[in-house]
Amino acid sequence: MADVVKAVFEVLDERFRPINGDDLIQRLHTGCRWAEGPAYFPAGRYLVFSDIPNDRMLRYDETTGAVGVFRSPAGYTNGHTVDRQGRLVSCEHGNRRVTRTEPDGSITVLADRYDGKRLNSPNDVVERADGSIWFTDPSYGIDSDYEGHKSPSEIGACHVYRIAPDTGEVSIVADDFVRPNGLAFSLDERQLYIVDTRNKHIRLFDVTQDGALSGGAVFATCDAGSFDGIRLDDAGRIWAAAHDGLHCFDPDGTLIGKLHVPEIVANLTFGGPKRNDLYITATSSLYTLRVNVTGGRYPA
Repeated sequence: MADVVKAVFEVLDERFRPINGDDLIQRLHTGCRWAEGPAYFPAGRYLVFSDIPNDRMLRYDETTGAVGVFRSPAGYTNGHTVDRQGRLVSCEHGNRRVTRTEPDGSITVLADRYDGKRLNSPNDVVERADGSIWFTDPSYGIDSDYEGHKSPSEIGACHVYRIAPDTGEVSIVADDFVRPNGLAFSLDERQLYIVDTRNKHIRLFDVTQDGALSGGAVFATCDAGSFDGIRLDDAGRIWAAAHDGLHCFDPDGTLIGKLHVPEIVANLTFGGPKRNDLYITATSSLYTLRVNVTGGRYPA
């Protein structure tokens, strides 16, 4: 049986009070060095996530509870998403690229350079409904050999990029970040939330029809360490990974509550048949609990 700890929903605003779920948080797996990037596959009812410093991807089977190695070595993968055709899209620190795993298991490189220069170490990734792929590219994977390969940056800065769905062209959409990290679209995809971990905040951009960004004001600031991965629920609330658990923000920017987790949280996603199973990667472990909200889109 999985380890369990008390689920603590801290209400900071009355709008968070109706949000709750299981009394216990289950720890499904432990032994990672830094667990990250959970991505849920509804067709197979399994979750893929990264153990970055151990250079492996793990797979949790929701139907049996088993956890096994999905891929190793794995290019020091970090963030993942599932595209609208059910394929895994991954950010690889070690290989400094964004890839897609095809149904036959082969790997397609979606981006590894910008303007002829190698990317730093792609971190997190999302897909827009038009098929464009958006990813952040901080330098964590080249800063040391711990979760990648130490190397100088060829680009010289950390940007946010978009891969065009028709041509595969890689373009910079935001160039004023220190360490861009988690990112998520609003439910109507007219806005994009992007974490800057070094500055400990989330910024909010407007997205034009052709994929350009404008605005970029600070949406929320972290009061417990730094933000990492983010996801939206079906009411448009933003759930952000932080050092004391998950922080939940109303779309107006108010921190309405927290779900406390025993370890520093790196990322999260919604899964399960009803999209109301919350999966959390936190330092050495994978946690889950069922909540009374559902994920904002499938895939998240």
